[in-house]
Amino acid sequence: MPFDPSPKVQDLQKRLTAFMDAHIYPNEQRHAEEAERLGPWQVYPVIDELKPKARAAGLWNLFLPESAHGAGLSNLDYAPLCEIMGRSFLAPEVFNCSAPDTGNMEVLARYGTPAQQERWLKPLLAGEIRSCFAMTEPKVASSDATNIESSIRRDGDHYVINGHKWYTTNATDPRCKIAIFMGKTDPDHADRHKQQSMILVPMDTPGVKVVRPLPVFGFYGMPDRASEVIFDNVRVPATNMLLGEGRGFEIAQGRLGPGRIHHCMRLIGLAERALERMCRRTRARVAFGKRVSEQGVTLERIAESRIAIEQARLLTLQAAHRMDTVGNKVAKTEIAMIKVAVPAMAEKVVNWAIQAHGGGGTSNDFGLTHAYAMARVLRLADGPDEVHREQLGKLELRKYA
Repeated sequence: MPFDPSPKVQDLQKRLTAFMDAHIYPNEQRHAEEAERLGPWQVYPVIDELKPKARAAGLWNLFLPESAHGAGLSNLDYAPLCEIMGRSFLAPEVFNCSAPDTGNMEVLARYGTPAQQERWLKPLLAGEIRSCFAMTEPKVASSDATNIESSIRRDGDHYVINGHKWYTTNATDPRCKIAIFMGKTDPDHADRHKQQSMILVPMDTPGVKVVRPLPVFGFYGMPDRASEVIFDNVRVPATNMLLGEGRGFEIAQGRLGPGRIHHCMRLIGLAERALERMCRRTRARVAFGKRVSEQGVTLERIAESRIAIEQARLLTLQAAHRMDTVGNKVAKTEIAMIKVAVPAMAEKVVNWAIQAHGGGGTSNDFGLTHAYAMARVLRLADGPDEVHREQLGKLELRKYA
């Protein structure tokens, strides 16, 4: 099917690109310096300065399909816009389109009660607060989410929460006010996928302790604010439960589908930027009597990068189309495919761009080390490659049962 953007999306592409040129790219170095100097526990001033500009430009909350809270765009509409944002680590939060807030807002929009939406969704949509998603645990193989050991125990009109989480993105951000916490309400349920629930935990609740930021390949604060968090006898009202006890996996599948495809959309933009940098760098450098761009190995890598990016983009657009037309659950095959293919593609393209920059590519001067860290970590985040491949293999074999 054709994937040509609608006139509305084309207009947003132009406006978004103009904003990136005027405000995002000129401030990238400042963003990197603030992240390094201030660390993961602080707010970066450049983001707070640019967010009002993005909102005033009408480039705000462009995600959230099938919701009155978003911009009225489908997943397919959003794909080229998310790709543009993915070209810079500064951009997604400036447009209020960054993980994990987007996924958490989708959960609240789909599954939250009116009271939960009023208290948490509205300030998230306004960019006034941030959020985190507490699922992964250090003591179990969290690639199998049924291994989760954290507990959510009913006690009268409250739930008591205990658990040890890590890679809880955003928890060190002082603006992070709410966590979506996954734990077991019924560990003895015969169906392992109905043992878990999700509940809203305000971060200022007694017993919530953000232990430390976790480095991603030595980086703190950018490209991620990964964190370790302990929940020690945390009491929250029973009304904080999302959807109902035992429905945590149902919510997770609704949340992780859009989260996975958004990561892939952004990674395509990241890879495009890396290829652009590789081309500009190799055209500007001379080695052994000719431009590096004229060397056979460089031409081959540029060509292979272009092929790989286009393949990844088409596969991602197909997944977006399927999500729009048949739903996230039916589109699980396409979502699994892009979650394997796109991070691997981005990792390869960024790696070649680093090589093209020589020793300088390993520094922070060209943005490639941050890009490589993000591409590599997304082969693990939201499910490792191996889990998605196993699922795909089983789905394929069912055709021949």
